[in-house]
Amino acid sequence: MEMMSPLDAMFLLTESREHPMHVAGLQLFTPPDGAGPEFVHELYQDMLAHTHFSGTYRKRPARVLGGVANFGWSYDDEVDVDYHLRRSALPAPGRVRELLELTSRLHTSLLDRHRPLWETYLVEGLEDGRFAVYSKTHHALVDGISALRLTMRTLSEDPAEAEVRVPWNLQSRKRDAESKSVLKSAMGAVSSALGLAPSTLRVARTALFEQQYTAPFNAPRTMFNVKIGGARRVAAQSWPVARIKAVKQAAGSTVNDVVLAMCAGALRGYLMEQDALPDAPLVAMVPVSLRSEADVDAGGNQVGAVLCNLATDVKDPAARLAAISESMRGNKEVLAGLSKTESVALSALLLAPTALANVPGFIAATPPPFNIVISNVPGPRVPMYWKGARLDGNYPLSIALDGQALNITLVNNGGNLDFGLVGCRHTVPHLQRLLGHLEDSLADLEHAVL
Repeated sequence: MEMMSPLDAMFLLTESREHPMHVAGLQLFTPPDGAGPEFVHELYQDMLAHTHFSGTYRKRPARVLGGVANFGWSYDDEVDVDYHLRRSALPAPGRVRELLELTSRLHTSLLDRHRPLWETYLVEGLEDGRFAVYSKTHHALVDGISALRLTMRTLSEDPAEAEVRVPWNLQSRKRDAESKSVLKSAMGAVSSALGLAPSTLRVARTALFEQQYTAPFNAPRTMFNVKIGGARRVAAQSWPVARIKAVKQAAGSTVNDVVLAMCAGALRGYLMEQDALPDAPLVAMVPVSLRSEADVDAGGNQVGAVLCNLATDVKDPAARLAAISESMRGNKEVLAGLSKTESVALSALLLAPTALANVPGFIAATPPPFNIVISNVPGPRVPMYWKGARLDGNYPLSIALDGQALNITLVNNGGNLDFGLVGCRHTVPHLQRLLGHLEDSLADLEHAVL
């Protein structure tokens, strides 16, 4: 048995029927020119032929005294690929609407803890001839950034590349990724736990008490910061990155600042539509990857975080963007002065309230540490292909929690930014309308600064 890190164990301990704790992605592909009606079937057979599994895709919670334990990992020597890889078809008429409805249901269901914690679905039947792949992996195994990097390694810049690669059968970039001893893993987990407390104290003193960092628990209570149910709804759409860059250059900000301002304007419009916009500005938690390219295959979670004032109380889009840029600049300066261990400790400090969400009355009695998670994940800047099929959309789908009913994640994909929205089906009504508000918000920024 291999010991889990405290952060990885937290994602298992906090999971329940109402709180699935997996990260996922929805990829949309156009088959290559000349592809016949059997293309997706042949692709499925190519995927099934990959029966070697890397360590991350063989891991499941260990069984101790006949039960599943959430503090250690076991490795399955044999993985049932027919269980983990599934083929599905959409009902007529096969619109993107039906694809997103299927994805919403798949994103709702829990992963089986008696098996390695991942599933992949190959989906055909879209009316325009395209097909999709939905993949989900438990957050205890990988964070969203490393999951995306693994997916991108299955693709090629060459449309003539005929090899079919799959995430579970990639050659590890770390020479010893498959050869860690139980003792070394246990020592690492214990060391991580022991190092967390002093680092957290130091971060609290330097960053929070001295108010160099946007302090948690200053966020207003909104309709997103409540107890949620287990059903999910997802929405997805792409925007040309050239539009965001034009605003960035005119405003002298960063692409991420413009994305946050685009989301802030959309949230402001959506909440006004629901007659639920608070007077105080919303606060976003923005994840920051601490993982180097060299250890992408190591699994686990290496994520820091900053908090951002979204200035949703500001009517003028240009002034809102300026406030967001100032908030992000100051908070990233604090994070840059911390070690990786201290950055992880700060993340744990910010996320700690979410671990207490199941305590009766906690959500209702405690101000939210932040209102929403908005994550901008680096992705490919050029067109990518899979057995010649062009990647048209690459939509990351993350986690909704008690007190955090809505999540927005986006990724670069060639000349686009692909947005994936995940919300509690009951708590966030008409989630699809947020896509319209995102477009309106970007148009308002263009009008204000160009």
